Amino acid sequence: MAVSTADVPPQPAPSAERAGRRMPTRRNAELGLLAAVMVVLVAYSAANEAGFFRAVTGDFWVLPALFGIVLLVAHLVVRIFAPYADPIILPLVGLVNGIGILFLRRWDVGNARDYKKPMPGVASFSGSLGFKQVVWTMIAVALFALVIILVKDHRAISRYAYTLGFAGLVFVTIPAVLPASLSEIYGAKLWIKLGPFQIQPGEFAKIALLCFFAYYLVRKREVLSLASKRFLGIDFPRGRDLGPVVAVWIFSMLVLIFEKDLGTALMYFGIFVVTLYIATERVSWVIIGLGLFAVGAVLAHALVARLQLRVFIWLHPFEDPLDKGYQVVQGLLGLGTGGLFGAGPGAGQPTQVPEVYNDFIFAGLGEEIGLFGLTAMLAFYLIIVERGLRAAVAVRDSFGKLLAGGIAFSFGLQVFVIVGGVSGLIPLTGQTTPFLSAGGSSLMANWMMVALLLRISDAARRPVTGSVSTGSASSGAKRPPDQLRDAPTEVVRL
Repeated sequence: MAVSTADVPPQPAPSAERAGRRMPTRRNAELGLLAAVMVVLVAYSAANEAGFFRAVTGDFWVLPALFGIVLLVAHLVVRIFAPYADPIILPLVGLVNGIGILFLRRWDVGNARDYKKPMPGVASFSGSLGFKQVVWTMIAVALFALVIILVKDHRAISRYAYTLGFAGLVFVTIPAVLPASLSEIYGAKLWIKLGPFQIQPGEFAKIALLCFFAYYLVRKREVLSLASKRFLGIDFPRGRDLGPVVAVWIFSMLVLIFEKDLGTALMYFGIFVVTLYIATERVSWVIIGLGLFAVGAVLAHALVARLQLRVFIWLHPFEDPLDKGYQVVQGLLGLGTGGLFGAGPGAGQPTQVPEVYNDFIFAGLGEEIGLFGLTAMLAFYLIIVERGLRAAVAVRDSFGKLLAGGIAFSFGLQVFVIVGGVSGLIPLTGQTTPFLSAGGSSLMANWMMVALLLRISDAARRPVTGSVSTGSASSGAKRPPDQLRDAPTEVVRL
């Protein structure tokens, strides 16, 4: 039955106070969760030292305290500038980030013992990997705060979509054109090295390209949603509409060939295909994307020697366990040694795994916290992704939906490819575990994406404070609330 707004008596305008009661900010809940996170991190730090030194030293609280100050600053920024943002995301990100910092501190002391170096204490914190990670986290949270403060409305980003798309291409291209001495580490050309300073521009390119993909697909989704033929109950797009996905596929293949990195190419292509699916709701695009990925994998295996080696190690890790397969074998042995419950914090031997502070941090953690602990870590990531998708569903504008969905999926894809590589499910890709692995580029980029996710969540959860004006009797004019301005229907209270 149709309802005419003319027959509805005027309703009192909802005050900001009443709207606030209907949708609380939940910042106190966030603060309580952050306090619980700090309790867990302090206990984990003490357990690490008790397991390693057989006693808890007097400085076990230093790194958790420094990190706690950083989290408090992040909370205050969210409380002031994005008060209605999701209260779960920041504590979970803080928990994962904090566990990474403390595991790197545990690696510092283990590395010092195994290689007979001076044992790092408070006086030598500045030279430890754990302390450096805290410093990188400070910089990352500063960028997080900058994004929250400057981006008051996520839709404003769409004005700079083409500029961001061009910047993303430039960021990706720079390492490929630089000489190997300035860009190559372990065979992958992903870096810009200037003396002791090095940065991975592809991590920031991911953010820029996400924004561009979201804007482009909002503009073109009607065309890309058109169906041409129906096969096995699935509507497939027209041939002439395949251009965008083929272009991104070619771009990803060029990244793989010239930068010799499977993980980065997979991230760009996977993010585009998923945002395309979110925009069009066509399963056929996922099928086409998987088909192009299969073709690209075969071509890349034939053209890139580095990928051939990784596939060989993946299929036959124990054929050369002391050389080519050493890292994978040590990671699998670490996971197997951990069993269900692990050796206990500080009681394992994670330093036996090469790059355990970076690519193989999940293997080192698995040895000490076991399968149950790793399952909990994966659950933390799963909840972060779920809250991101919830923000994407709740926000009204299409650009915000695609951007939040792309960010959430990028976190999930990163975790899948790194955990899959460490556990032997898929070949190693060289991706870092979000918020957990050592390094600054990935940490800064991921915290910036969390800031965008919280900004979109704030817009989705913010209560409607505008009033529904019934207008004068002569004009009959109505002014919808601000959040309903772009909606195709009008909400009427009966």
